Amino acid sequence: MEAIVEQMLRYPQVHLYLQQVQDALREEQDRRKAFHDSLSDDTNAEFINGEIIENVSTDLGHNEATGFLYRLLSVFAGRNKLGRAGIEKLMVSLTRNDYEPDVCFWKADRSAHFSSSQRLFPAPDFVAEVLSGSTQKRDRGIKFQDYAAHGVGEYWIVDAERRTVEQYALVNGQYELVEKKNSGIIASTVVDGFTLPVEAIFDEQRNLEALAGILKS
Repeated sequence: MEAIVEQMLRYPQVHLYLQQVQDALREEQDRRKAFHDSLSDDTNAEFINGEIIENVSTDLGHNEATGFLYRLLSVFAGRNKLGRAGIEKLMVSLTRNDYEPDVCFWKADRSAHFSSSQRLFPAPDFVAEVLSGSTQKRDRGIKFQDYAAHGVGEYWIVDAERRTVEQYALVNGQYELVEKKNSGIIASTVVDGFTLPVEAIFDEQRNLEALAGILKS
């Protein structure tokens, strides 16, 4: 950020550029307000850099990985009173953009005051995005940057086709890769005590076994 500002300040006409940016952002915010006003149970879209991006249907692998991970995270967080997990259509509203993460989690101190009628939510503490052909570029690009900029402490990129999980932790405002795994145990850096076999995200039997372990603990 500092490097960008320093470069801009070298131009004598920087104030003109800033005025144009401010005008563009005001117009963008008007469009964003209209997007927020139109939100309903049927909404399946995100607002990204001034554009409404419709989310397309997903394949079975994407759907199962999302559901399997959410089931384990939600049950674990609920049993241990750690916070609240969300899945897909919950809208996370950041400074400029609005996203529908595949799976996310807010710690108890941040989610205690969420209401049942709430439609817009603050940046989570944990996000997992399951890759698809239509979202992969955003998941590795704008969302990767935006989640880090807004303090999302842990970010998983899940590849249902290759059955891998990339785990990133926020370090000094940027994501650093903790590990990339296709087997073994993965342990969250943000959700206290949450560990699971990587295979439990992709295989129903392994998921049920992991769920049984959570319920017995």
